[in-house]
Amino acid sequence: MKKLRTDIRDIFDYGLKAADPGEAIRRTIVLNGDQLTVGDRIFDLSKYERIFIVGAGKASSAMAKALEKILGDRIAGGEVTTKYDYGLSLNKVSINEAAHPVPDEAGIKGTEKILNLLEKCGEKDIVFCLISGGGSALMPLPVAGLSLADKQATTQELLKCGANIHEINTIRKHISGIKGGKLARAAYPATLVTPILSDVIGDNLDAIASGPTVPDRSSFDDSLKILEKYNITKKVPSKVLDYIMRGKEGREPETPKEGDPIFDKSYPVIIGSSRLSLNAARDRAVELGYKALILSSYVEGETKDVARVHAAIIREILATGNPVKRPACIISGGETTVTIRGSGLGGRNMEFVLAAAIDMDDMEGVALLSGGTDGTDGPTDSAGAVADGNTIKRAGEMGQSAEEYLQRNDSYNFFKGIGDLLMTGPTMTNVMDLRIILVA
Repeated sequence: MKKLRTDIRDIFDYGLKAADPGEAIRRTIVLNGDQLTVGDRIFDLSKYERIFIVGAGKASSAMAKALEKILGDRIAGGEVTTKYDYGLSLNKVSINEAAHPVPDEAGIKGTEKILNLLEKCGEKDIVFCLISGGGSALMPLPVAGLSLADKQATTQELLKCGANIHEINTIRKHISGIKGGKLARAAYPATLVTPILSDVIGDNLDAIASGPTVPDRSSFDDSLKILEKYNITKKVPSKVLDYIMRGKEGREPETPKEGDPIFDKSYPVIIGSSRLSLNAARDRAVELGYKALILSSYVEGETKDVARVHAAIIREILATGNPVKRPACIISGGETTVTIRGSGLGGRNMEFVLAAAIDMDDMEGVALLSGGTDGTDGPTDSAGAVADGNTIKRAGEMGQSAEEYLQRNDSYNFFKGIGDLLMTGPTMTNVMDLRIILVA
């Protein structure tokens, strides 16, 4: 069991390292004289008067640092917002720190700085907008008529009800003054290049950080349907509901759509995603002697249900050797959701491990880990948790009932009590979650 636990953390760390945002920038952006290659596109920097850097997300500070090393003194200035404790000291770019996942006033100030910088940009300038997971909460500027408190309350309701990230960001875009393509409008007519580290299933550009530089495919009507789906129309602030209703009726402007000329000089490029971490974790597991299988990078749904499916896969491996013979490693990625019914402290990764641990009780030679690649799970200092076939028994001997902790969504305190929290500290990246199963 000691080896399983050592190996499972080793495999997770390799997956985490593969999502390094600085390496993703260096892999995608290369400067040769005045010719800057970004993905499959080349920009002649001699044609531009100034270069600016803006952006938001948990990885944006590390992305900006890497881009500074590439562009050096060519950079005229920049404003980037990241999560508290995720900021780095840079030479040309100012780093602002703000709250995530519920926005705060610092996030609004950081967004205003970005917009003030973009106002200076003209047709002969080029702007790099560095986007990564967390950007939605870190650029929280509300539309006129709504307040930060309105956005905070709306975000909290969406997080509690179990809405997925696509649904949450649909509403965020429609009550935002910068997301859903509106940053592109502010930057126009400058050339806009958007390197994106994806934290969204399917890498949908308009969902990552609520798509500030790309056309929005969602509508006010979609926003209202989401509120109705989760029965929270009366729980969100009345001003938010009224604004969405006015938008649905055509009395408020829709987010910019495909074909809008503001996107004519906008070039988004995905520089990394969950698959990098999954592939690296799989390769490391093979090096350690396991037969490894990536189950899926698209896993979503209610956390407890997904956890029990994973536990069922462990049972199948033990009973039949399917889908992988022992020693086996099963890896999955994606992002689940938690419908909050209790008053405890936790996050989707810790709740996943707790629910799976209950079904793993008394299984021999098995271990399971689930962690957020951003280093934080919910409103906690933990990335996730680790469990094995003895976890529930060991907790019981300490007077902890796993079922009771699960019912009140208190997975953090459950794993803290038995010393099985997954602690990474700030990782400077974010490519969703990484789940690993080992069977000896």
